Amino acid sequence: MIVRTNVEEYLTELQDLCKLFEVSEDISIIHTEQNDGEHYIDRFEYIKDDIRKQFLYSYKLDKALSPLRAKSYRKRMVKNHLYSLLSKQLGVTLPWGSLTGVRPTKFARDLVANGEIKEYLIPEILANKYYVSPHRAKLVDKIIKNQKGIIENDNMIDLYINIPICPSRCLYCSFISSELALVQDKVEMYLDCLIKELQAVKEIIKKKSYIVRNIYMGGGTPSVLSASQLDRIFSNIHFSVDEITVECGRPDTVTAEKLDVLKKHNVSRISINPQTFCESTLKRIGRKQKNSQVLEAYTMALERNFVVNMDIIAGLPGEKLGVFKRTMNTLLELYPHNITVHTLSVKNGALLRNSQEVIDDRDVEKMIDYAEKTLAENGYKPYYLYRQKNQLKGLENVGYFRDNYTCMFNIESMEETNTIIGIGAGAISKRIFNIEKRIERQPNVKFIEDYIARIDEMIERKKEFYK
Repeated sequence: MIVRTNVEEYLTELQDLCKLFEVSEDISIIHTEQNDGEHYIDRFEYIKDDIRKQFLYSYKLDKALSPLRAKSYRKRMVKNHLYSLLSKQLGVTLPWGSLTGVRPTKFARDLVANGEIKEYLIPEILANKYYVSPHRAKLVDKIIKNQKGIIENDNMIDLYINIPICPSRCLYCSFISSELALVQDKVEMYLDCLIKELQAVKEIIKKKSYIVRNIYMGGGTPSVLSASQLDRIFSNIHFSVDEITVECGRPDTVTAEKLDVLKKHNVSRISINPQTFCESTLKRIGRKQKNSQVLEAYTMALERNFVVNMDIIAGLPGEKLGVFKRTMNTLLELYPHNITVHTLSVKNGALLRNSQEVIDDRDVEKMIDYAEKTLAENGYKPYYLYRQKNQLKGLENVGYFRDNYTCMFNIESMEETNTIIGIGAGAISKRIFNIEKRIERQPNVKFIEDYIARIDEMIERKKEFYK
């Protein structure tokens, strides 16, 4: 499907929306936006098999809107109109309707914050105006209710520390992450630079009178580092915070010694990610772990009173609904504090994209529905949600919690309520201006080698960014 428009800033999101319909036929869509002074008019030409159809949609734009909000509203309207057109012509509906963004909950929050709707109308507006399925419109509403207590304060910040190293590369992964064996000789230099940047960030925090609320160490797989290397990093962090999370996603990297180091430095939460309990699937996707290692790592974590998150993925190559149900049921027997259910995303940077593995997405929506149903039956509630490009059936990732064990960093990063200072290769810093309703971003270079070579530049850029 090819789409063209006379408003260049719409093009990417219109293309993203068209891709979600997964159409293999030759269809062309030409969009023209016009303004007669009173109304905006979206004119579409739909071309298929040399047959041309014309569609017109008209709406009024509130003249009191700021230029930024007016631009956002126009973009929303053209996406709504394109969705309506395609849904009717193709006989297809999408779970998230005309929404293409990563953060549906933030989208709904912003509608309320901007005075466009009342909070109690969120499910109705999402379903009726933006074509979101009623089920997912209610899911957004539940999550927003479960997120009560978010503090929007320009002086409260989170730290994100990136360790872009893994023991091996998973078939579905698109992150910029290096296999340990290939960068072993650079790890100590990387940590030198990481700590150097961390020291500079401490000065920024002091000068800006920032209050660090949460710390998150991700990657990659931070637990691929040795106990002494983890100790070295955390010995340079001296903040009294609400929550510290460390990704220990690969259970084959978790040891008692490493967990003891994390506990010594007040790490409160870790992730141990089975992804599936089907060992033939694990081999297929390049994860060299055994189910026994998941259980061993989880037991050691509970013995040390860590809050534990576990991830699983719906739609992995070769898995049918029955296999996913067994994984879900095993996870519920373990009863971790958090469970995150991902829908497989086949991204361009992933090995899976060009592999011979066959992706069968016919059961994936049933998998997600089964997870939501059984989690609710076992006392879990959804607390954050995000979407990714190229997810099977246009679905989503949802984090669940039990007994008030939410991860505030996940909420604040997804809802973009707090400034985040990113440290390390590939880390992205975000500066949130809540009063002005704007966000600025600044990335570090992605690759370890470049980060080591340009660490002084990264530090200077960060100082300038947080002036």
